[in-house]
Amino acid sequence: MFQRFHTSRFQHLSFATPIMTASRFRTTLYAAVAIVSVAGLADATYLTVQALTGETLSCGGSPDCFRVLGSAYAKVDGIPVALIGALAYFSVFTFATFATFGYARARKFLALMVGMMFLATLWLLYVQAFLLHAYCRYCLFSAAITFLLAGLLIAVPPAQPQPAT
Repeated sequence: MFQRFHTSRFQHLSFATPIMTASRFRTTLYAAVAIVSVAGLADATYLTVQALTGETLSCGGSPDCFRVLGSAYAKVDGIPVALIGALAYFSVFTFATFATFGYARARKFLALMVGMMFLATLWLLYVQAFLLHAYCRYCLFSAAITFLLAGLLIAVPPAQPQPAT
């Protein structure tokens, strides 16, 4: 009798780890993309303010930052590359937030935006390594954030097509 009471009372308790569904995993990854993009937005905003105000950037005494951020490659038609980056990170944050809440079109724009950022980052890393022979710590941080965003999006499982009703 005690055994029967014992098992029926605790039958609903399970020590098994719950399995995350693909939908929940997808939502979690899009939320992570939104959070990570805020770090990139902060970095790019800091560099934009520095570029627009002409303030001296604190790079820990490294002259490489000044060489990179003062180069002709730091602006496109007079617009700081950092401003373009800040707008891109803000777009990623926006699209990722909408994707988190299930907007399919936002997923496509998010993938397109991160893809363009990835290609731009490759170009800017090439410029630093082979044309300027100097590295900016803030720029490398932004590159790492962009690579992380791309990796998170690659990890997103494909959405299941909705059944026709």
